[in-house]
Formats: sequence, structure tokens, C-alpha cells
Amino acid sequence: MPSSNMQSTSKGRINPEGVKALFPIFHNNELTRNLSYLDNAATSQKPSSVMQAMDDAMRLFHSPVNRGFYPLAEQTTSRYEQSRERLKTFIGAQNKASIIFTASATDSINLVAQGFLLPRLKAGQSVWITRMEHHANYLPWQDVCEKSGATMRIIELNSIGELDLERHPEIFSDATAMLALTQISNVLGITNDVQAICAQAKQKNIPVLIDAAQAVVSNTLNVRELDCDFLVFSAHKMFGPNGIGLLYIAPERINQVQPVRLGGGMVDFAADSLADTIWSEVPHRFEAGSPNFVGAIGFAAACDFVESLGQGNIKAHIKELATMLHQELSRYPNLHLVSPAKHLSSGIVSFYHNDIHAHDLAQIMGDSNVAVRAGHHCAQPLLRHLDVSSTLRISISVYNNKDDIKAALNALAYAQKVFS
Repeated sequence: MPSSNMQSTSKGRINPEGVKALFPIFHNNELTRNLSYLDNAATSQKPSSVMQAMDDAMRLFHSPVNRGFYPLAEQTTSRYEQSRERLKTFIGAQNKASIIFTASATDSINLVAQGFLLPRLKAGQSVWITRMEHHANYLPWQDVCEKSGATMRIIELNSIGELDLERHPEIFSDATAMLALTQISNVLGITNDVQAICAQAKQKNIPVLIDAAQAVVSNTLNVRELDCDFLVFSAHKMFGPNGIGLLYIAPERINQVQPVRLGGGMVDFAADSLADTIWSEVPHRFEAGSPNFVGAIGFAAACDFVESLGQGNIKAHIKELATMLHQELSRYPNLHLVSPAKHLSSGIVSFYHNDIHAHDLAQIMGDSNVAVRAGHHCAQPLLRHLDVSSTLRISISVYNNKDDIKAALNALAYAQKVFS
């Protein structure tokens, strides 16, 4: 298989045909050979390099992690920790102890909500989230607020969908116990200035969690520059495997987080009472059970793949295609675009039709071999704010090209004819 560096970039530009050649699904499946896959905000396809790394892990050096004293087990443990080191470098963390492998970004957020915030959250305090959050960064905070008597507060949006921080000066007050927000909205595609928000929160020692699930592919993350307390994302949205995610915990917060998932591999001494039980050192105290070794290997390989293309190159590529799409969609009199033109570097373009339900549009476009997403996108509070039940979302990645955009536009035109 050709190298991604050789085939997919040229003078800082993505070559989508070269990239697509690195993804077996587009060549080995009749259903996908001519598919315009435009549902990348939900999950990304996987390149051969990630599959090969995971296959090698299973075929060549698979054994228990942190469980055996024989050479193969020691090699497996070493490779697992090398994957942690790779993720540490990928996000610019200070040390490996801050890198926790979880089941997903959702799992990571729940760990922070239950293990960090709930034990210290009190009635009268506030937890601030934003109107544009995915349910994963909404429901866990709602849960801990209801359990503690605290109040979940919502940062509302301005007329184009950006955070209206000036409307809520009380965000950065002594009553705020936590601030959790997405870096990029999975519906609107809007990119929030999370670094500025972290800086303002830091002045009041307000912990901040960043959901970077939609941002990690096209934005270089550096948690030390962001100065965030927690950051989460999943492997499957960045060309890696399903079933594994990352939680970054800032060094000064590590000992403030209690283990939530309990079991093997996370205790040094299991006493007859939990109070006398001694947890393992971080990060292992947060990784109960047999670690997802193969997933960690794939996660690290996905980091290599993303960096081989360059996040700046990826952002430029998806913005170019999203701009082309947005401009063409703006010509449709019956479409309402909810993704602002100034935020297309996310590659996300969402809209709804005044006369045709988004589910019907998506079904007909799917019959035309164009894969898009319709529904509430696990962001029902946002869609209630937009006063619609569902939107159609087109989300672009590195293997998409102008032909995919044309295919989407043609499929949409055909759908309108069907319903005319």
C-alpha cells in the first residue's frame, strides 16, 4: 500500500484521490466503491495503516497488559504504554499520567462528571454548558446537578449561532463549579474560542472541560497552550477504531478525580472495606479491567495518519469543499442553512428544507449513493432552539473531493423533484 505522505499531499495540499486509495472500504465493498461518504462527523472510515497496526497487535504480540511477567506480556505492556506516549505527544501533554484511555469521549465526560465534579458539587452552585452541546456533554452534567442540588446553566447563542458570552457575565463567578463546552459543534460546525474561555475561567479557578471530538482531525491540539483542565475525544472520529477514547486530566487535577469504574488492574491493595483499599498510581487507577490494547495501538496509528497529512492541510481541504457546498446550497430558496459561512473550516454544513423532512431527503440521497445524516444529531436542546425537529448534515473529510459535493447536490436536486 502506498505511503500516505507520498500519495495524499502535494505542496501542502490534500490529494483526496491519493487519500482514498489508503482506505480499503472504498475499494473492497460493492456498496461503497462509488459511495460519496459524507457522514464523517458521525464516524470516519479507517485507513490501511490503522488496520495493519491493529492486525499486527493481534497476530504478533497480543497478551495481557500489566498482568504477566513473561517476555510477551512485557512487550505487550510496553507497546500499550508507547501508545499512551503517542497520544501524550499528539495533544502536547506534559506527562503520560494525564492520558487516560476510556471507552469513548462520552465515557470520558462521565468519568469527570462522576469522579471529579459530583463529590465536590453543592447546592447553589452552577455548572455551565452551551446550547450547542452534544447529549454526551449535556446529560452527564444534568445528572450530577440533579443529584447535588446544583443548577445546570446554558450559554445561549447569538443570531448566527455563536456563543453569546456577553449575555451571561455570571459564567465567570464564584458560584460556577464547572464549565464544559465543545470546541466544534457537531451540528452547526461553529468553532468556539476555547483557549480564550479557558483563560478567563482560569482567573477564577473554574475547571473547564473541552469536548474536542469534532476538532481533533483538523486542529492541532496543545493542552498546555489551551490550559484546560480536561479534554476528551474518541478514536473513531479520527480514522481510528471504535470503542476507545481519551481523557486528558491536567496534572494539578489528577489527584482530585476519584476512580469511578472499579475492578481489576486499578488497585494496589483490595481491602475488606473500600475505605482501606489503595488505588494504583495514575493513570492505571482510572483504567479498570483488561485494557483495550488493540484499540490503543489503532488509536496511536490514527495519530500518525492524521499528522502525516497535517491538520492544517486537512482544514484547508475540508473548508474548500464546504465553502463550495455552502455556496451552492444558498441558491436553493427552500433551504435554510444553519451552518454559518464564517465557520466552514469544520467541514460541517447543516440545513433543513422548508417543505421536505430531513429524513426523506437523506433517504433519497442515500438511494443515490450519497451518505449523509438526518435527525437531531444527539443535540436536541440545540434543535429546539432552532425550532426544528431535525436537520440534514453533510460532513466532509480528507477522502472527499469535488465529485462528492456534486453528487450530494445532484441527489438533493433529485429529491426535490421527487417531492415537487
